[in-house]
Amino acid sequence: MTAPIDPVELTAALVRCPSVTPEEGGALRLIEERLTPLGFRCTRISRGGVENLYARWGDAAPVFAFNGHTDVVPAGDAAAWTHPPFGAEAADGHIWGRGSVDMKSGVAAFVAAAAALVDEAPPAGSIALLVTGDEEGEAVDGTAAILDWMRANGEQADVCIVGEPTAAERLGDTVKIGRRGSATGYLAVTGRQGHSAYPESALNPLPVLARICVRLAEAELDRGSEHFQPSTLALTSIDVGNPANNVIPAEGRAVFNIRFNDRHTSDSLAAWAGEIVAEECARDDAGHRLDWQVSGESFLTPPGPFTDLVSDVLEAEGFGRPALTTGGGTSDARFVRDMCPVLELGLVGRGMHQTDERVPEEDVRALAVIYRKILERYFQAG
Repeated sequence: MTAPIDPVELTAALVRCPSVTPEEGGALRLIEERLTPLGFRCTRISRGGVENLYARWGDAAPVFAFNGHTDVVPAGDAAAWTHPPFGAEAADGHIWGRGSVDMKSGVAAFVAAAAALVDEAPPAGSIALLVTGDEEGEAVDGTAAILDWMRANGEQADVCIVGEPTAAERLGDTVKIGRRGSATGYLAVTGRQGHSAYPESALNPLPVLARICVRLAEAELDRGSEHFQPSTLALTSIDVGNPANNVIPAEGRAVFNIRFNDRHTSDSLAAWAGEIVAEECARDDAGHRLDWQVSGESFLTPPGPFTDLVSDVLEAEGFGRPALTTGGGTSDARFVRDMCPVLELGLVGRGMHQTDERVPEEDVRALAVIYRKILERYFQAG
């Protein structure tokens, strides 16, 4: 047996890698160096200037996968930090630094858990680690690129845990079994420019835009579903770009974001919003353009054997039965769900993306134990 990987030490080592999206910063290389001696086959997957890592131990089914990211958001003003943002200093029982919570500690925990299992009690199956450098960015060349490579090369996962910091108040209190979808509408309403003293000679697009925005903002999309909270629509921008107070502009623009549950799809919402836009523009003979960007559809891993296994481990380890939720924003689980059932289980998200981000050392160690126990129970169950 080799020396075990200390998840706290690995967290600190990863934090010292300045892997601000899309820079690899040495983080993936560090993981490769820890896993290769244990028999993991490590493959770099590069796309769009992004480096990703696929590491697999074993050849047989079933395949248990973990997914996570080593890229981080910028640290901001380093002088505002109590400890250097890429120093990974240990103080007050915490590891301090950018990415310590989101989510280099989660990656370190599942790397340590997988390494310990294959070294001490090799399972009858395989473990795959999907680590991306493009989660905090556009996410088009990260986990999605790994999954595309896997399909092209005959690789498969049977279940997956994403190690995002999903706990609400304490480690183990929450398991994400799905996420709402996210779609953004980019609306432009066009009229005819003119002098504000002669509105009859112009076609003002702004009253039309205002009516559309009110209808969108006041609409009740639904009242939730069995596993999801109600869908929401938020106006995020209304812009004219008109510096003159005596000119009726030719165009007005608005942006809105919809977080939607399993009562909708992005296509159904695009049709709904498009109908409202068309109706209001037709009233005044205004033109319009509505562009649609979809970050992900809603998805759900229904409660069943996989959620029971994870919940049983958490209860056996003294954390109690977790809440199975679908709240929050998007994550890379939205890509993994197209390959296999996926859950999200990680640390408390407190402090992520903030100045003085830091993670409790004891929680990192405990998470590695949880992951190890989940792996053991999964492979024991066959």
